[in-house]
Amino acid sequence: GAVPVPQDFVSDSSLEKVSKRKLAIAKAAASLIKDHYRIIIDSGRTTAALLPELAQKRGLVVMTNSLAIANALRELENEPTLLMTGGTWDPQSEAFQGQLAEQMLRNYDFDQLFIGADGIDLARGTTTYNELYSLSRVMAEVSREVIVMLESDKLGRKIHNLELPWSLVKVLVTDTGLPEAAAAEITQHGVRVIRVQA
Repeated sequence: GAVPVPQDFVSDSSLEKVSKRKLAIAKAAASLIKDHYRIIIDSGRTTAALLPELAQKRGLVVMTNSLAIANALRELENEPTLLMTGGTWDPQSEAFQGQLAEQMLRNYDFDQLFIGADGIDLARGTTTYNELYSLSRVMAEVSREVIVMLESDKLGRKIHNLELPWSLVKVLVTDTGLPEAAAAEITQHGVRVIRVQA
């Protein structure tokens, strides 16, 4: 099984500064996390904005495929139990990917997955530029609740890779820049849409 990561294995690279919109989205997403939950945080700047909010949570188990997120988690005063997917390092996504990571995830079950996206297709679901998106599907399959976090400007981007169909998504947390008509269309797919003021 996965083991806690030794300090000397964790990257020293710091997470980039994030926008007010990302922080507002993260605050709303974090409000969905209960103490003692087992969660997955996928790599990405929007999902990384969750980390300061986790300081208020107790007894979390957090799986991630990102060294930057793992490093930031270790800085929290109430450090969660940290699990890493392992796998093959992908420099484009700055995350572990591949079959080993997928096999590791399948050994567990989680309460929630927090994941970003490169785009929103109102009819199909979330989309990505990354060709290595099969890990995202596995993350969703092993989680009871999938929470997508993204800024509204991702709407309308024409990206052919379908990352997660709406059928796998439980909640979309975005900002009020997402038009009400678009939110209503997404809601028709059974997705709860949370729009936050940034």
